[in-house]
Amino acid sequence: MSHVVIIGCGVVGAAIAYELSLVKNLKITVIDRQAPAKASTGAALGVLMGVISHKIKGQAWQRRQTSIQRYETLIPELEAVTGRKIPFNRQGILSLFGSEENLTGWENLAAVRDSQGWKLELWDTAKLKNICPQVDHTKITGAVYSPQDRQLDPTALTLALVEAAQHNGVTCKFGVTVLGMDTQTPEIDKVSQCSAVETTEGKIAADWIVVAAGLGSTPLTAQLNQMLDIRPVLGQALHIHLDQPLGNSDFQPVITGNDVHIVPIGGGDYWVGATVEFPSNADEILLDQEMLAEVWQQAIAFCPDLAPAEIIRTWSGLRPRPEGRPAPVIEQLPGFSNILLATGHYRNGVLLAPATADAIREMITSGHY
Repeated sequence: MSHVVIIGCGVVGAAIAYELSLVKNLKITVIDRQAPAKASTGAALGVLMGVISHKIKGQAWQRRQTSIQRYETLIPELEAVTGRKIPFNRQGILSLFGSEENLTGWENLAAVRDSQGWKLELWDTAKLKNICPQVDHTKITGAVYSPQDRQLDPTALTLALVEAAQHNGVTCKFGVTVLGMDTQTPEIDKVSQCSAVETTEGKIAADWIVVAAGLGSTPLTAQLNQMLDIRPVLGQALHIHLDQPLGNSDFQPVITGNDVHIVPIGGGDYWVGATVEFPSNADEILLDQEMLAEVWQQAIAFCPDLAPAEIIRTWSGLRPRPEGRPAPVIEQLPGFSNILLATGHYRNGVLLAPATADAIREMITSGHY
């Protein structure tokens, strides 16, 4: 029986643990220095922009498509196993645009999606006003509606993945820190192998190690002299409350525009975000309250009825962005035969978690990577 050790239990690590728990003859241990969903995952808005993304081919599109399809079966599967309710908005994503928008680009994308078996609808202002009266139609010239894209609660999802994985026999060690890895390099092929993970709770033998530690992946790989450079990018968001839902209470899609998301989470509550704040030269990121205020004002400009809302809380989180290469990093660690990387998802960790889990499962079960 092969023993897989997964380091990191955000949404990506939890998704990998659950997916692998469905494979026979695998023993799985998950390690995280804190409780699950406490880092990037806990700060995410859970907007799954797959069909509405401009990725149309290659791995970037395939991963999105795989994830969007898997979520349709994964959510009810997890709810049945755990008895937990995972908030899952099936009412799609509405992307607003102004006069400078490239309408032809959207028409072309809609045609591509149609050929791929997906739907995108272009709405003029009359249709937008009829269906979403909360949108300020004086500033918006049209919209694209993606009925098959989704939004979910990342923390609820991650906790359900962990519970379902444990139900299937996965061992989870939270509050445990990885101190290092035992490696051997045979003389013949010079490819190293890791036989165990050293932790604050002792040594754990491993046939496979999956590094899904987000920003924590950099120090882990540095210990192995194969440093993967992942930098933090800060995001801030708001949780607001209105006495009644925006527009039609029976139609509450995610509304997005100019990289600002208005996310309905039930009743008159919404999440609004998120900022994109890069570190200074000192690698330090201080919360920029002005940037959050700009996001809030942009949301109000789209939907003026947001103006009287009560701000219940604000929060922030650090997203893991690979330096000098595309996100995410899903591959074998160079120089090591049994260490796999599933990290650096930047702003798409929740969206791509199922496809990442699928890729890691394939690497482990087939031996191809």
